[in-house]
Amino acid sequence: MVNYVSRKFSKLLFIVVIVIILRKYFDIKIKYLFILRVEKLKVLVFGSGGLVGTSLSKILSKSKKVSNLVLSTRNDTDLLDFSETKNKILDFKPDLLINAAAKVGGIVANNSYRTSFILENMKINMNILESSIPLTNTRIINLGSSCIYPLNAENPIKESTIMTGKLEPTNSPYSMAKLSAIEIGRAINYEYGNKIINLMPTNLYGPNDNFSKENSHVIPGLISRMHSDMENKIDNFLIWGSGKPLREFLYVDDLSMAIEFLIDKDIDTDLLNIGSGEEISILDLAIKVKETIGYEGSIEFDASKPDGNPRKLIDSTIIKDFGWKPITNLDSGLKTTYEWYLKNFDKIRN
Repeated sequence: MVNYVSRKFSKLLFIVVIVIILRKYFDIKIKYLFILRVEKLKVLVFGSGGLVGTSLSKILSKSKKVSNLVLSTRNDTDLLDFSETKNKILDFKPDLLINAAAKVGGIVANNSYRTSFILENMKINMNILESSIPLTNTRIINLGSSCIYPLNAENPIKESTIMTGKLEPTNSPYSMAKLSAIEIGRAINYEYGNKIINLMPTNLYGPNDNFSKENSHVIPGLISRMHSDMENKIDNFLIWGSGKPLREFLYVDDLSMAIEFLIDKDIDTDLLNIGSGEEISILDLAIKVKETIGYEGSIEFDASKPDGNPRKLIDSTIIKDFGWKPITNLDSGLKTTYEWYLKNFDKIRN
């Protein structure tokens, strides 16, 4: 009898210990994450002709989680037109809709074309989100930007700092459009129940980027301008600002693999940072680009031009705790991007 009770007590104690451990584990990880479904998904990607969209096309076309992948560009759907957007969504009725569409650009473009950046991005996001309201079973992944966070947010920047301070002024219109999309999604979720998750990637780069010398982001802009200076035998390469700001970069395929990782999982949070966790100064980045390209001139900075945010490193702890991590380091990412740039020079988005 004593042995029987002892065995029962031991089993009960074992179960209690396991439950305590699992509850603790759930609180930090699995509380928010479990497999949503096992059947393959019908996926619609808006913005499939851009940097993220072309990468998603490559990654999702190979995914065992996807049964039907529809890639939409501005050639088949004008996302600034509500009727066209709604018809595209309702005709396909996707299990998952990924919004990778946006009007994007670097610091010069954001500051120069402030009106079009806020209006066009607002219209794109409003049309997609409002059109999706009747499809309450369609999950939405909305891609935003780390520029939504306050200028003086403590680094690494956590998701909880959203709307707690003033935005960086040079791209505040674009940031406001992205913030509005998050708030619209939250309103729709509250009122209609649609599941919308917002991913905030850090600065992206890679093949199929916009390599415009004036309107691109920092890495493609450095590549295209420095390559041009090398070809034209210009010895002094000029960069806006002081070169001191610190930035974090993520190779675009790492973002696409994060999305592929998430598409069959249910996450009980609507905002996730996606970053590499590594930062570099603009000066050191320029030196890396110089070494990648083989440019032999000197690098100079125009300190009279704005730097933008002095430091921006996002905290990607939550998604990394779920099991995702980036696999491409900056050196190999720059090499692959420049090789693609050379191979596609004649047809590039310059």
